[in-house]
Amino acid sequence: MPAYPGVRRLLGAVLFLLAALAPARATPADNAAAVRIGVLAFLGAEAAIGEWSPVLRRLQAALPGRTVSLVQLDHRGLRDAAAAGEIDFLITNPGHYVELEAELGASRILTLDPGPPRAPERSIGSAVIVKAGNGALRTLADLRGRRVAVVSTEGFGGFQTIWRELAAQGIDPQRDFAELKVVGLPMTGVFEAVARGEADAGIVRSCLLESRAEWRSAFTVLGARSEPDFPCATSTRLYPDWPLAALRHTPPALAKEVTLALLAMSAARDGMEWAVPADYQAVHEMFRELQIGPYAYLREPTLMVLAERYWRWIAALAVLLAAWILYTVRVEHLVHARTAELRAALAAREALEVRIRANQEQADHLARLSVLGELSGTLAHELNQPLATIANYAHSLIRRIDNGRLTDDAVREASGEIAGQAERAAGILGRIRGFAKKRAAVRERVAPGALVVEAVALFRGMLANAPEVSVDDSLPADAIVEVDPLQIQQVLLNLLKNGYDAARGQPPARQRLVVRIDEGKGESAGHARIAVRDHGSGLDTAARERLFEPFFTTKPDGLGLGLSICRTIAEAHRGRLTVDDAGGGPGCEFILSLPLGPSASEPPERRTDHVADR
Repeated sequence: MPAYPGVRRLLGAVLFLLAALAPARATPADNAAAVRIGVLAFLGAEAAIGEWSPVLRRLQAALPGRTVSLVQLDHRGLRDAAAAGEIDFLITNPGHYVELEAELGASRILTLDPGPPRAPERSIGSAVIVKAGNGALRTLADLRGRRVAVVSTEGFGGFQTIWRELAAQGIDPQRDFAELKVVGLPMTGVFEAVARGEADAGIVRSCLLESRAEWRSAFTVLGARSEPDFPCATSTRLYPDWPLAALRHTPPALAKEVTLALLAMSAARDGMEWAVPADYQAVHEMFRELQIGPYAYLREPTLMVLAERYWRWIAALAVLLAAWILYTVRVEHLVHARTAELRAALAAREALEVRIRANQEQADHLARLSVLGELSGTLAHELNQPLATIANYAHSLIRRIDNGRLTDDAVREASGEIAGQAERAAGILGRIRGFAKKRAAVRERVAPGALVVEAVALFRGMLANAPEVSVDDSLPADAIVEVDPLQIQQVLLNLLKNGYDAARGQPPARQRLVVRIDEGKGESAGHARIAVRDHGSGLDTAARERLFEPFFTTKPDGLGLGLSICRTIAEAHRGRLTVDDAGGGPGCEFILSLPLGPSASEPPERRTDHVADR
């Protein structure tokens, strides 16, 4: 047979085809004498036939009575077949074996011996191929931003070994390559992708380039390393050759028979040979560094790993968080500052309102004193009358005593007159003292008619020749207003005094004053309407328009504050003070409107509504 290698190769191909046509998914119970060996066909079916047919021939010869078959599979299919117990042995690359060892308990019993000068423990590597003459790519670092073709990301010699070298230089193929083009098995597709320009570089198993003359002339190896006793160009460190491994369900006796049979192979006679199992610790170290395969658990994210992986997002989030904190602090600062300003403004406003109320009370007090001052000239005369009467009756009693004509009736009559005049004088002084005293504003429920009567009495009590004042009250008996009685009396006294001054010098018939009290209509509905009518010379339109302005007066000795203060008092009671032309007749008519309050006869809920309105 060694003298006829062509015949031997043809016989091997026939046997491999027969083995491949055998039921690949048969269960162990179907044929206990069958021996099924799964192989990773990384170069395709044709290449697998040529590569593994010596194994098939050797086992057929060494295990008579058994049917030996080879099952060519890819990575996933080989793993599934091993897990399902559909194969007894497997031949795969070192990386795939380490994964199946950890997952399915595969146990290597032999390692392929490539023969001198290569050693079984240093015979697998990877080569990065580029088109010959490509001066732009010289080192592995030049692969950044390039398109790279691979068989798959699970390939040992076709990707993982190069991944380790790239990682040592800080290059992540998934991140730093412009494209990681996966062409699938067979590996010859990588050469085709680079040749067609679909990729700038490709990753293949070492020594594959040297296996064909056309590849050696068309491609070159990028970043070739100098490895002793290794005849091929490689871009990576070297690892043990392919193992043949038994599975958990493989009978030990069968494993022993297969081991002895394959160890007896020789390259000179069979075209390949096997050695005792090599040390695959280098593969474990590579997987541990890459954190893949059985060491994938090391890739579980930690805080440091997450920080390194997502540092851009974390930095952006930190910037956003810092901006949000600064914005919040600034908003809080502005809110505090604005709140302080509002509090200061409210305090200033309250202080201003207190000063305004104090000034208003002072102005009211001065206004009342002004009215009293204007009437003080006649007040002395008014008080003189009861005092003179008292004096006359006292002197009359003295003279009757001196003449001996004093009788009990005379004493009783004189005493009664003296007491009456004294009470009259005390009443006048009491009303004046009450009107002139200084105190804070109050609200009382009073009848509008009572206010008018008291103001008229005060007005007439302070004048020696007071004009006639008629009062016409048409409001219901229980109509009331809620006001400060003293302030409303001040307004009425001003209106009566102005009416008296306006008609002074007129015939007595025109000096009379008329006060009408009724309920307003239209816009004044719900208000008590108190109209003070005089019959004086009246006011022209210009004077009427400015009549309520402060310091405007038509009197030679007036201050011009009386009516202005009266309107302020009316508005403070939610009322109005207006002037009319008295219906075309002589004089003017001043109208004071005040909101009517709930009468005593109204139901409680109605009274509550009025209180709410206030």
